[in-house]
Amino acid sequence: MSTKIAASFLLLGLSGLLSPAFAAMTLTSADITDGAAIAAAHIYPRCGGQNVSPQLSWSGTPAGTKSLALTMIDLDVKPTQWSHWIVVDLPPEATTLTRAVSTLPGQAKSVVSNFGDAGYAGPCPPKGTGVHHYQFTIWALPSATASIGADEKATEVSAALSKIALDKATLTGTVTR
Repeated sequence: MSTKIAASFLLLGLSGLLSPAFAAMTLTSADITDGAAIAAAHIYPRCGGQNVSPQLSWSGTPAGTKSLALTMIDLDVKPTQWSHWIVVDLPPEATTLTRAVSTLPGQAKSVVSNFGDAGYAGPCPPKGTGVHHYQFTIWALPSATASIGADEKATEVSAALSKIALDKATLTGTVTR
């Protein structure tokens, strides 16, 4: 093996050891495909849907996680974005929320979103505003409880969670009306 090839393998090996990718959280869904349109079943009723929460699964929760939080935010509402679903205090051993979830695991609870709902409030972008991107994020937190005020601005929720999260994973679906 040439020294150039050997050096390349060594660099690749070291970058793999130094990279957090092997331990990074992932978020997947049987109902939402990253970057694709969200099905009508998950859309808010006044926009023609059934408002059924999607199935979500996550893995790779880092050591030290004491709770998880879930957010669903419309990234295209300016200037503060728009929260559609916020769940806090999910137990760290939780790995999924079922489709149409009615009972949250452990001591988890929903926080009132910008829609005014304490629970899932599906996408419903105003007509003529183009494509809206709905980002689902699972946050690994170092504390057993998270304090998020009812109807808090989505950008503030994301900023606060970003400051304390041990890791996070996202999945984004789209809706055009």
